[in-house]
Amino acid sequence: MPNEILTFNLNAQAIIPEAFILLGIVGTLIVDLAGEKTASKWAPIICYVSLGSSLIALAFQWSNPADVAFLGSFISDNLSLAFRAIIALSTLISLSISWRYTEQSGSPIGEFAAIVLSATLGAMLLCGSTDLVSVFISLETLSVASYLLSGYLKRDPRSSEAALKYLLVGSAAAAVYLYGSSLLYGLSGSTNLENIGIELINKPSFITSVALVFVLSTVAFKIAAVPFHQWTPDVYEGSPTPVVAFLSVGSKTAGFAFAIRILITSFSSFDAQWKLLFTILAILSMVLGNVVALAQTSMKRMLAYSSIGQAGFVMIGIVSGTQDGLSAAVLYLAAYLFMNLGAFSCVILFSLRTGSDKITDYSGLYQKDPLITLGLSICLLSLGGLPPMLGFFGKIYLFFAGWADKQYLLVIVGLVTSVISIYYYISVIKMMVVKEPQEASEIVKSYPETKWDIIGLPPLRVALYTCLAVTALGGILSNPLFKLANTAVSETPFLHNSLATISFYSLIN
Repeated sequence: MPNEILTFNLNAQAIIPEAFILLGIVGTLIVDLAGEKTASKWAPIICYVSLGSSLIALAFQWSNPADVAFLGSFISDNLSLAFRAIIALSTLISLSISWRYTEQSGSPIGEFAAIVLSATLGAMLLCGSTDLVSVFISLETLSVASYLLSGYLKRDPRSSEAALKYLLVGSAAAAVYLYGSSLLYGLSGSTNLENIGIELINKPSFITSVALVFVLSTVAFKIAAVPFHQWTPDVYEGSPTPVVAFLSVGSKTAGFAFAIRILITSFSSFDAQWKLLFTILAILSMVLGNVVALAQTSMKRMLAYSSIGQAGFVMIGIVSGTQDGLSAAVLYLAAYLFMNLGAFSCVILFSLRTGSDKITDYSGLYQKDPLITLGLSICLLSLGGLPPMLGFFGKIYLFFAGWADKQYLLVIVGLVTSVISIYYYISVIKMMVVKEPQEASEIVKSYPETKWDIIGLPPLRVALYTCLAVTALGGILSNPLFKLANTAVSETPFLHNSLATISFYSLIN
């Protein structure tokens, strides 16, 4: 009998998708040892097989009941499956747009792929972690790999500076999380998130509030919410562009998955406190992110502040705390995956051909490369929330969920800052279409990519076309995506119990 219980608790089937990622890490390291020529040939294939198998495994697990693994420290429920799929798909696209960039920078491809897959492994495990210890291990796996990726361009001082800043701020965030976790363990006597939520019901509110602030600080750092955003512009500007693409989607998605699980599970009886704090973070992020983006002259810094504002939009759904709100948050993260990575694909294409990151150098680009101009325009318009792009429908779902939950201030701020964001997005489009070509955009040229061909096309272009197709067909895809997101939320057991507890405490208070 004890052996049967132990076998159930160690249910390794729950992490089969992560096992494929781990095999991919081992495979890329082995081919990297065989030499750069072998690595450049086999590392992309290993990554595609690893990530593709992981996505297939996630799809097969979708209709199965929740599986608890590793003595209750990890769960494979529908919500974690949705977030893990977003992360795996974001890595697949990020790697597809990185091969040419990594080769041109003179960096080892096998080593780069192994570190990206390591970050992916940490992010996916974080989405399903249900224990303070497993959360910390997953968080650090993601963070350490992210630090390495940020400083991957060793000969670029900006990359080294970005990695150092990211490391210092990230280390402080990890220490703050550990301090908050120690308070939660002291209050509850358990490291399991659900048990902590039960034990905190009758605990002193002051100590619990201190623990909440510490944990929420770590969450805010991971999703780059104001005022824990200081690392974001410098890291985005100095890091390799494919790394920034991954961090903007994969790392942020893992942060939101962690936020939903720990806030709704462990702090369900303190929903008024964490909702107030999250409301403040959301307003600050939407206002500062979109206003400061207006003054940026670097494309990567502009997208950095844009990502801060986008995090504020997602927080509207989480603050609402309803099933529709959480579903809208999941949908918007899925939409953000395609429109943001599509934008970064265009930025990488332009950077490969010009070596420039300045917005002014995009002047007159439509005359030299209509593809980059069209692709970047579609993705920026979607990020701004203009119809009929996918981003428009994502924001509509968020605003409707917030308004239905009477989060009027958040929705109004979201609408106003969305209008502000449209201004700086359209300014870039105007630069490409209306202005005359500048010196940098004059040297835009094509380059052979036959070495990296997939179905007759370079991976970078395959990724770009995929992102553009999904982003442009937003009106058709939004409803099916929302149904999938709604299924992920409605069929996740812990959310039903926690949301019922939140409703109960809202009534009695």
